[in-house]
Amino acid sequence: SAMSKRYLGEVFDIHGGGLDLIFPHHENEIAQSRCAHGTHAMANIWMHNGFLQVEGQKMSKSLGNFFTIGELLNGETFGGRKWPGEVLRLAMLKTNYRQPIDWTVKALEESYETLESWRTYSLGGVFGEAPDPEFISALCDDLNTAKAISVCHSLAGFHGRVPGLGKTATQVAADRLRACLAILGLDGISEQGWPGGTHKIKAAINVQEIGFLIAARLEARKAKNWAESDRIRDELAAMGIIIKDNKDGTTSWEVKR
Repeated sequence: SAMSKRYLGEVFDIHGGGLDLIFPHHENEIAQSRCAHGTHAMANIWMHNGFLQVEGQKMSKSLGNFFTIGELLNGETFGGRKWPGEVLRLAMLKTNYRQPIDWTVKALEESYETLESWRTYSLGGVFGEAPDPEFISALCDDLNTAKAISVCHSLAGFHGRVPGLGKTATQVAADRLRACLAILGLDGISEQGWPGGTHKIKAAINVQEIGFLIAARLEARKAKNWAESDRIRDELAAMGIIIKDNKDGTTSWEVKR
């Protein structure tokens, strides 16, 4: 309470901590602060995070599975490699902060692959699009980063055209994705690759060509030209692209891992 008053004031915006601190620590902290200062509250918003595990076990120095962010960035003690900061950030953001998170090498590898596909998809566009409204809505709902990340996945898998717009819906989605990633602090990856990382960047994917092929396949399916549809699907597969036909009639894609 004394430190909070000195550095943040008698009433401040956000107080964080682990779920295990709600009782008795934070309840006592609220009581003593309000009594001492005569205020209606100590903090306007309380954010309690879920517990952290490493490869399914509680993180503990005694178990030898205690890692700091600095060690993950600069050392090779976890997964035998250094991890770019954006990968660590996404791995955390994929789980809502109130939920328990299991810190695994597999989760970091998946985050790396996701960022690589997003980076490739959103490069080369023109800035100007605002973040997707659904993305903003998710963040405003108790910082629901898990849902916000799902919106990013949807943007990266969107293809088609919007009538009346000077650019394709694919380009609009790519620009919106880049705006969303900027808010999350995940836009630091340039065409030159990962700053400070030790990963080998995959060859660039021609997103525009993929969009054209998917559009052609959709036209073939509408015309019930299944042979042409299968041919285009096989061509995309040869490029390392996996496609998925959605229930709403759209087609999404991702890079084969």
